[in-house]
Amino acid sequence: MPEVGQGSAGNVIAALASFFLPGLGQLVQGRVLAAIGFFLLSGVLWFFFLGWLGHIVAAIDAAVWKSK
Repeated sequence: MPEVGQGSAGNVIAALASFFLPGLGQLVQGRVLAAIGFFLLSGVLWFFFLGWLGHIVAAIDAAVWKSK
C-alpha cells in the first residue's frame, strides 16, 4: 500500500467518509480501534444532541492523520 500522508487524496476521502459516518474514514485508513472509538463516541454524543460534533472531530482526525 502506498504511503498516505496528511493532505493526500486518501486522507481527503477518509475525511469525507468520516464526516458522513464517523469512524468510516479511520476504517478506510486501516485504523480499526480508532474507527470503533469514533463510531461509539458519535453515538453517545447523538444521545445528548451533539452528534454533529462527533462527525466533525472524526473528519478532522482522518484528514490530519499521518502514517508512520
